[in-house]
Amino acid sequence: MLKKVDHIGIAVHSIAEARKFYEDGLGLTCERIEEVPQQKVRTAFFSIGETHIELLEPMSSDSPIAGFLEKRGEGIHHIAYLSDDLEQNLQGLRDSNCRLINESPVAGAGGKRIAFLHPKSTHGVLTELCEPKSEE
Repeated sequence: MLKKVDHIGIAVHSIAEARKFYEDGLGLTCERIEEVPQQKVRTAFFSIGETHIELLEPMSSDSPIAGFLEKRGEGIHHIAYLSDDLEQNLQGLRDSNCRLINESPVAGAGGKRIAFLHPKSTHGVLTELCEPKSEE
């Protein structure tokens, strides 16, 4: 079951530059900056209410974020929904013929398991489902 909007991912050329707007302009505080080598991305998280803003900076020219920036420029990259059972959500989406980018969960920022849904199946919005790491 999906619980809430977890975060909105925003592609930027430079976290250092974009961070100034979020901190100085909007008064938000950067909670953490993290590299996710599997995704070839550096992230910065800001909280606003129960939702986070995730800035995404490419770590290499072959990063999916680098490709996005080249095609579309800076801006909203994806919307992520918090799941309490990612495997069940993915199976339900498969059953409804949704096109999945990730057939199985992969490692994401903050230790979360994530999976992306193709925008062609989600009315043009790159959609991420994420599940917190288990508290074993």
